[in-house]
Amino acid sequence: MRKTVLSLALLLAFASLALAQRRPSAPQRYYGGPQMSRPTGLGMIIGEPTGISFKHWLSSKSAIDAGFAWSFAGPGDEVHIHADYLWHTPLRSSDPAVRRTSFYIGVGGRVRFENDSRFGVRVPLGLTHAVKDAPLDVFIEVAPILDLAPNTELSANGGIGLRYFF
Repeated sequence: MRKTVLSLALLLAFASLALAQRRPSAPQRYYGGPQMSRPTGLGMIIGEPTGISFKHWLSSKSAIDAGFAWSFAGPGDEVHIHADYLWHTPLRSSDPAVRRTSFYIGVGGRVRFENDSRFGVRVPLGLTHAVKDAPLDVFIEVAPILDLAPNTELSANGGIGLRYFF
């Protein structure tokens, strides 16, 4: 079972990378915020799970994100890996600070390695804000999860994070 879950996680990760590389070039204005030519971000997420957060903008309204983190909700410290495709909708306002914030929704998968490793589907919902005059974004996210293996169960992840774009 663990080999199957690990194989699915690796397949999902490679598929996300292949999709990102298929694009002809990085978008000139991937978000509309201050980081015009910096589509790739790396940072951290604190919550359930806690760890490393990655995001790559594919266009002005779509991105892929991934996380490699530790889940403290189970009986021990479990490794959590996820990857999602996200669709963004910028908030509308006459205030420029509000326009740097967008709502997003996505779909992806996650693997949680523990005694009975789990594989499931995630639907992340969140807000992201591009920091003015800095290559940073701050985000808050909640992700309902439907585990498919070894048992069908509903659960959720959530956290806040910060990413540096380069």
